Amino acid sequence: MTRQPTREGVIAAAQSIADILPPTPLLPVEIGGKQCWVKAESLQPVGAFKIRGGWWRLSNLTEEERARGVVAVSSGNHAQGVAWAARKLGIKAAIVMPRNAPKVKLAATEALGAEIVLYDRPGEDRDEVAAREIEKRGAVLVHAFADAWVIEGQGSAGIEATEQLGRQPPLILACCGGGGLTAGLALACPDSKVVPVEPFGWDMVGQALAKGEIVQVAPDAPDTICDALQPPATRAINLAVLQGRAGPGVTVTDEEVREAQRFAFARLGLVVEPGGAAALAAALAGKLALENDTVIMLTGRNVDPAAYAETIDPR
Repeated sequence: MTRQPTREGVIAAAQSIADILPPTPLLPVEIGGKQCWVKAESLQPVGAFKIRGGWWRLSNLTEEERARGVVAVSSGNHAQGVAWAARKLGIKAAIVMPRNAPKVKLAATEALGAEIVLYDRPGEDRDEVAAREIEKRGAVLVHAFADAWVIEGQGSAGIEATEQLGRQPPLILACCGGGGLTAGLALACPDSKVVPVEPFGWDMVGQALAKGEIVQVAPDAPDTICDALQPPATRAINLAVLQGRAGPGVTVTDEEVREAQRFAFARLGLVVEPGGAAALAAALAGKLALENDTVIMLTGRNVDPAAYAETIDPR
């Protein structure tokens, strides 16, 4: 039986991560007359919350598994989280990444010492590419979101925010791709309402929660600037955690995301990538009723410089 994530695992992950990383700040911000808080995971050493799941997964590998190395699939942030943890633990890492991933993410992953295996998106099935690499190398898969340890590691952000706030927040808005962070937060903060925020047309977690089953992305799904939030579907391990604990989900448009990026830059002094700004975009666009002490996850800063400059100053 596949190991399932638990709240006890999230707490253990938070303790382990606290030993190697300082907490990311919880920054006050007023939105719609409500006192909210931004959890600035964009300030992690790799520029994203993914360092949490990468560390917790790799630090729980057996010695035999460490010797075999790991393979991960990512457009960039999970790639860097796994690469960072692998370098720290002395483990070989190969990352399957799309050719059209932002160059800044490809370069940062390579700089951390990981081997990059490129695939075409769209065109190739990334999971098939990863399966071939795993078979060839005898390596261990570190899935970006459908892994119990990864889910627990991401959830450590919720434990941290609770300690900083002094209580579990009434509402948490989470940027959502496959549902690893959302599931982890739901385990970490059982008294909170956890809402996944996804790009329009890519709300595979929101649709799965609504229908009670896995939903695949439509073949004609619209383009989105949120490259970090484009898995074709969530997985059973994530949906099992999320059902009854999270949702319903909300979606945001590209322009709403850009507005959130501009807000973060002007009001918070933070650089935020499109996928990392989705939760803030939902709050600013009034997609749901906010409460005092709502926590908004700001999940990544790894932007393409030219695209970001155009977003911030679109003259």
